[in-house]
Amino acid sequence: MRRIAVLDAPSNLGLRPPSPGVSPGCAKAPGALRDHALVARLKAVDAGCLTAPRYDPEDWRPEDGVCQAEEIADYTERLAGRIAAVIDRGELPLVLGGDCSIVLGAALAMRRRREQRGGRHGLVFIDGHSDFRHAGNAEYVGAAAGEDLALVTGRGQGGLTNIDGMRPYFREEDVVVLGIRDTDEYRMDLKAAGVVYRTVPQIRAEGPRRSAAWAYEELGRVEGFWLHVDIDVLDPAAMPAVDAPDPGGIAFVELEQMIADLVARPTCLGLEVTVFDPDYDPDGRYAAQIVDTLVGGLRPIWQHSQQPLDTDLHTDPAEPDHAEPDHAGR
Repeated sequence: MRRIAVLDAPSNLGLRPPSPGVSPGCAKAPGALRDHALVARLKAVDAGCLTAPRYDPEDWRPEDGVCQAEEIADYTERLAGRIAAVIDRGELPLVLGGDCSIVLGAALAMRRRREQRGGRHGLVFIDGHSDFRHAGNAEYVGAAAGEDLALVTGRGQGGLTNIDGMRPYFREEDVVVLGIRDTDEYRMDLKAAGVVYRTVPQIRAEGPRRSAAWAYEELGRVEGFWLHVDIDVLDPAAMPAVDAPDPGGIAFVELEQMIADLVARPTCLGLEVTVFDPDYDPDGRYAAQIVDTLVGGLRPIWQHSQQPLDTDLHTDPAEPDHAEPDHAGR
């Protein structure tokens, strides 16, 4: 059975400053989550921390393209190597971001794996925003955390989209999006590109378990897939500690259920959690809720990893034993 390996990726390079001269606080998220005993509660391996380049967007201008692109590209290559090493050890990486630009590291790791092993590798993208802004549908680009899905599907400047000559890291048909709002400005661009998605009302109508199963079925026969979780998929009434809260999100219990049903699939190769900002969480209550959600969602992995290898668990890992939650939240 796999064990979870927790890797910190405290990069805030993909975000705009919340105010002039101020750095986004999401780089502090890994430490804030670890303060609530995340590693111990997951019975996880500590895979350490990959320090990010210094946040310094002051000279950026709209005509410059993606802000801090060289630094993000450097971090992407290093993070891809660390993720690949964890997977090669037979562990499940849980990457603690950081902003959404860290998905580029996971995407490059998946693309290199596809190059080495063949087969298809996919992405399940749980996010409150499509992050599909690119030069073809916007006046200008800048913050990679608002453009990360476009970048990993090959839309944007080559220094980020074509590392090692591997554009695109994910093909559109290998991406499934969950949790965007009905008002997302790029949802029609997703549809035109062939990226399937479910909005929050659709998740509510079908339920989180059916939505997770739908996402897996839409991926089809993949050799492996990566799970991206942006905490802003949650409704700001439950989780305001993010850089861009949008009303109409899901509840903690729904997110936990979708994580649990997706990581239980043997083809899930790892996941990341992004955009939590401890600067908006002075008493740590939201960090504690995120940790509870991750511990519950990753139960299919950490609970089974403690069993003897010859024990018959009498469960199908593709069908985790979770009841369908209601929508009341925590």
